[in-house]
Order: sequence, then C-alpha cells, then structure tokens
Amino acid sequence: MPGPLTGVRVIDLTSVAMGPYATQILGDMGADVVKVEAPEGDVFRHVAPARNPGMGAAFLNLNRNKRSIALDLKRDEDRQILLDLIADADVLVSSVRPQAMRKLGLDYDSLRERNPRLICCGTYGFSESGPYAGRPAFDDVIQAMSGMAALQGHNDPAGPKYINTIAADKTAGLTAAYSIAMALYERERSGQGQAIEVAMFETMVSFTLIEHMSGETFCPAQGSMGHERVLSPDRRPYRTRDGFIGLLPYTTSQWVRFFEIVGKPEYAADPRFSDPAVRSQQISELYKIVAEIIAERSTAEWVDLLRTADIPVTPVLSPEDVLVDEHLQEIGFFQQQTHPSEGQIRTIGIPVRFSRTPGAVSRLAPRLDEHREEILREVTG
Repeated sequence: MPGPLTGVRVIDLTSVAMGPYATQILGDMGADVVKVEAPEGDVFRHVAPARNPGMGAAFLNLNRNKRSIALDLKRDEDRQILLDLIADADVLVSSVRPQAMRKLGLDYDSLRERNPRLICCGTYGFSESGPYAGRPAFDDVIQAMSGMAALQGHNDPAGPKYINTIAADKTAGLTAAYSIAMALYERERSGQGQAIEVAMFETMVSFTLIEHMSGETFCPAQGSMGHERVLSPDRRPYRTRDGFIGLLPYTTSQWVRFFEIVGKPEYAADPRFSDPAVRSQQISELYKIVAEIIAERSTAEWVDLLRTADIPVTPVLSPEDVLVDEHLQEIGFFQQQTHPSEGQIRTIGIPVRFSRTPGAVSRLAPRLDEHREEILREVTG
C-alpha cells in the first residue's frame, strides 16, 4: 500500500542535517521529494566515510526517497526551473536564510501568488521575529545557546559539553516534519497554504526546558532551574561486576520490588525513599545506594533477575551492539540494499508503522543531479 503522503510533492531546498532529516521523513511516508542542490552539492555529501566522492555515509542516511537536481539559483534560467517546480508543488522546505530567499524572490509572500496552496517551511537558526534573525547557526551553536551544553556538563569539572549526537539538527528536523504534516491537514479544510517557521534555537529551548524549567515554572520562582533527578551526579549507568547496566526503578512499587529482590527491604520502608516527593529530593543518595548493590553481581545476573520482576533494566549497548540487537534483527530494522553507485549498503529502518498505509524505502540516496532529465521533463510536460 502507498504511504500516507503519497501524492504530495515536496521541493527540498535544504542541506546538511535539519532540513534533509525532515524531508526524508516525508519521503519515507510516500511524498515525492525533489532535492534541489547547488552545483557543488549538499555539503554533507562530503562527510567521511565514503566509497565514492560526494556519497558520504551521513548523506546516504539522510537523503533516501529523494530525487536530485542541481540548480544555480543565481542564474535566471535555473531559478525559473525552480519556480516552475514550485508552481505545482505542495510543500517547499528551505534551510536558506530568509533574507537570501527574499532576495531570490523565493519568500512565501512572492510564491503564494503563483501557488496559493503552497506550504512554505523555513528551517533555520533563529526566528525572524527577534534580534537574532539572520544569524548563522549549526548544531553546536544551538546546543551551546539553548542550555543543553551547560546541562550536559553540569557535573563535569571541565565545564559545558556537547551531546554526542547532532541533537539540535535532528530535533528541529522532527519538528519541521510534524509541522508540515499538520499544515497539510489544515489545508484540506481551508484550501489555503501557509508559511511555517521552524527555528532551531526556539525549538531546542522548548525541548530542553520542559523538565529543567523546574522552580522557574512558578511566579515567583519555587526554587532554581534544573530537574534534580536528571542532574544528579550519580545518574549514570551502574557498574556491575563485569560491565554496566542501565537501570531505573521509577514508581514506588518498582522501588519496593527492587529492594525486596536485592535483600534490602529496610530501604523499601525508609521514609526517604517510600514517598515519591521526598524520594525526588533524596535521589542522589538513593543512586549511591543502588550503585553499591549493583556492583555485587554480573550484568547477566542483574538482567535476568530484574527483568523477571518487571523492573526496567538493560545492559549498556554500544552502537555496534545495537546493529546486531535481537529485537531489531527480528523486525528487520536494518536492511542491506544495493545502491546503483555505492554497492551494498545498510539502511536504517522507518521507526513508525502504519497498519494500512506504511512508509517504505523506495529510493536510495541520489547522486548529484541524478534525476535532472526526468525532473525537467515533468516541468516542461
């Protein structure tokens, strides 16, 4: 069956990670995504490792289910091709800064005259409504500005730290994908397109402060910012006799079962830990006690014992372990496919499943300008 966005045409004027992640999600769900690249191609094409120039692993993992055409938008002829593509499109997604889009005549106010049903989604660093408008921004900059780097290094004497993934890019990309889907739904009612702004800074401040607003949620403040459990210096995977586990009894009943199983029932009745409100204030002390207990047995022993008691637990998996995880293997999450130029590659699965209109990987990431003739034929008829 076709995916839920089959019949939707998306013009993808994005590069690097945030925008391409959003448009790949739309493509996975059946949208026809036309990736418009500069003549030199998306810069992420050149991120190592790669088998062939311009086809790096990160690019392959962000640009499946797309067709590529290279256009120099400074040339009138190429800009007209893009305008012709947009005339029949449902969605335009851009990571070009708004002032440059206006200069090219590709801003929403200009485009809606040609296509009143068009949904324009701008993905960039900062909202046009504030004083940071137009500033350049990448993942590291936004992690640093949004509070995320400070929180990640909260217990590190060396200071702020970046999370070891491009969290801002991917979170903002997910936000853009769901925003576009909602705009498409609204258009079915109104018949009108609209402009969407997905700014990385605001997106990541919202994402980061949900729990970390803490006392500043109240006016006047009821304490400082920062969620105590998450910021505890003792919140980390627990060392076992031969490795590490991730473990989190969370509810009171889970903590009671945990302490009974490990032979420490006195802690289950301890007023510091039996009441959820008090427990949250004593969480570092509790984590220290758990660390001492977990060190006494092997990883396998703990996993068997605690899973039997329905307490959330897992061995700590490396990325290499995830690749061969039995659950992911059973559901076929990773697939080996043959790319026309790159040979055998491994693709990452679609994490959501629709019972009637599932998504699919129908195209692997395109070579630069691979679909030029095909796309131009569609424009000219």
